[in-house]
Amino acid sequence: MSTTHHPIAIIGAGLGGLTLARVLHVNGIEAAVFELEPDRNARTQGGMLDIHEESGQDALRAAQLHEGFREKVHPGGEAMRVLDKHARVLLEQKDDGQGDRPEIDRGDLRDLLLDALPEDTVHWGSRITGARPTGSGQHEVTLADGSVFTTGLLVGADGAWSRIRPLLSDAVPAYTGISFVELDLLEADARHPECAELIGGGMFFALGDHRGFLAHRESDGSLHIYTALRAAEDWLSTIDFTTADAAKAALAGHFADWAPALRRLITDADGELVPRLIHALPVGHHWKRTPGITLLGDAAHLMSPFAGEGANLAMIDGADLGRALAAHPGDIGAALAAYEAPMFTRAERTAQATAESLEMIFNDQAPQPLVDMFTSAEG
Repeated sequence: MSTTHHPIAIIGAGLGGLTLARVLHVNGIEAAVFELEPDRNARTQGGMLDIHEESGQDALRAAQLHEGFREKVHPGGEAMRVLDKHARVLLEQKDDGQGDRPEIDRGDLRDLLLDALPEDTVHWGSRITGARPTGSGQHEVTLADGSVFTTGLLVGADGAWSRIRPLLSDAVPAYTGISFVELDLLEADARHPECAELIGGGMFFALGDHRGFLAHRESDGSLHIYTALRAAEDWLSTIDFTTADAAKAALAGHFADWAPALRRLITDADGELVPRLIHALPVGHHWKRTPGITLLGDAAHLMSPFAGEGANLAMIDGADLGRALAAHPGDIGAALAAYEAPMFTRAERTAQATAESLEMIFNDQAPQPLVDMFTSAEG
């Protein structure tokens, strides 16, 4: 049986992998994307993303999709409120439409990228079970269905628990000390008006005692809540998430002395509660230049979400790699050298800032350090 060969194989159809595929397509370069999910509608794609001018928006311009992005921006999404545990508003910023970090639904952004690719670009339902170098910079990849393909450039865009990363690095994500429980309040204005008024139209923080609520209004009118606590790695396993009421009660107990309006974000939530451990790769993670293989996004530099950089970095990684490959036709080694060096520098700088943001948000003085940071930035 003959083995299929793909000049460029991208593992993972997240925002980074799709941005790379689109930038390559714009430059007349073919790539194949392999995605574990069975189709584009297999699951919801998460909440709102703020897309930064210098990274995510730069990537969208390289993908020739910036105008389409602007059409999908969530009006009012750049507003922000910071509260303490007693629900006192310490800082409020309105969205005047002049900011450089507009909000978009992650699903809308992914659809924008998918719709801009040839229909056969993404190979859905492709679970990677193995990958190995075969010499001369090529790699062989095995899928769960037993099929095998080779590639001249293997790009790991497959997230935190990348199957491709071990070919380049021994690093594995470590628990950051922060646990999330995600909740939703649906049709918020009609069904949860008090919670909707509390959170407002954009990003929301309520912090104190090494814990808090991070929330935002989504484009469909729902409220997406991240309940966050500094906790032992096994703490989430002590909660029975199979029963929503029991899980709510256990979670709300950790906020017993918080304002009732804030506890209501837990007790009034609709549907299931989703537990998440927050992991990160070491700050400054990098690897030795290896022929025919590289990483981007969380596979390369997983970090906590407390600076809002993950999606933006994945997209600018994808755009930069695509531009490097277009600028060095036929010379993958030169393209990877041009891509990786600045990517490592950018990722280390951002990962350090993100780690510092985590400590600023979850400490004894919170939320005052966060208020001071935003106030200083305004000045």
